[in-house]
Amino acid sequence: MQLIIFGAHWIGSLVLAILTGIAVRSSVCLPQTFNPGIQFSAKTLLEIGVVLLGAALSTAAIRQAGLPLVGGIAVLVALSLAGSFLIGRLFGLSASLATLVACGNSICGNSAIAAAAPVIGAKPDDIAASIAFTAVLGIAAVLTLPLLHLFLGLNAVQYGVFSGLTAYAVPQVLAATASAGAVSTQVGTLVKLIRVMMLGPVILLLAAVHGRRPGGSAVNLRHVLPWFILGFAAMASLRSFDAIPAVLLPGMSAVSAAFTVTAMAALGLSVDVRSVADAGGRVLAAAALSLLALAALGLCLIGLLNIV
Repeated sequence: MQLIIFGAHWIGSLVLAILTGIAVRSSVCLPQTFNPGIQFSAKTLLEIGVVLLGAALSTAAIRQAGLPLVGGIAVLVALSLAGSFLIGRLFGLSASLATLVACGNSICGNSAIAAAAPVIGAKPDDIAASIAFTAVLGIAAVLTLPLLHLFLGLNAVQYGVFSGLTAYAVPQVLAATASAGAVSTQVGTLVKLIRVMMLGPVILLLAAVHGRRPGGSAVNLRHVLPWFILGFAAMASLRSFDAIPAVLLPGMSAVSAAFTVTAMAALGLSVDVRSVADAGGRVLAAAALSLLALAALGLCLIGLLNIV
């Protein structure tokens, strides 16, 4: 299913699955017994789907990344971290909350927040507020990015790079690029996973700064390098060397698509829009401005690297 606006695809089945889940969660009180299934679908099925997506990654998409783009992503993450932290402080956020907002905005949303929070000794209220903004603004980004694709006139590769640089999390990249075609999805996922890999150096840096302070804790390696990134890279490598039998590829693609749609619905079921009020206006305003700055940096990077 596709929703069409201005004669072009706006959002596809992945975004519609998210919106359906949000509508259900925000209007119906689901029994607690549903939570394990929702969490399993939103996390485990999604990660398996991402790994299988690696088998569909073309060698052209891998070459498209190249060292210049990897270096550009590292610089973009560093600039976004510094800019988001500064914006947060200007809006009156505590140093801890501003750090969480910066990590969530610049790297990978809730995953970055979960990894950074114990390292910097963040308070539960700060963690809850920062996670709330990623839930709300993340969905807003998924709906807005396809519109920007139409208005900015980006081609499939450029839009994939832009989405991978801007969206908070892997599922949001998948949802935002689905209507633009397979090339956009592959490039966007690759760029996003490169961006996620920047979490390791950032967490190690935070640990060096905060590790000896009261409340700081050791680095959790599961957060620094999630298993599905290794799986995605392994699948992409196997595909590049034609080590995956061609007869298996359609089935793997179908399973990846089914798991991803299920994960999108579960992701929606985990988002309650009523949590916006709990996050606070200053947090959302700072996060929204930081996200706009990140999008601007992404467009500048595309232009500087002459990605076509």
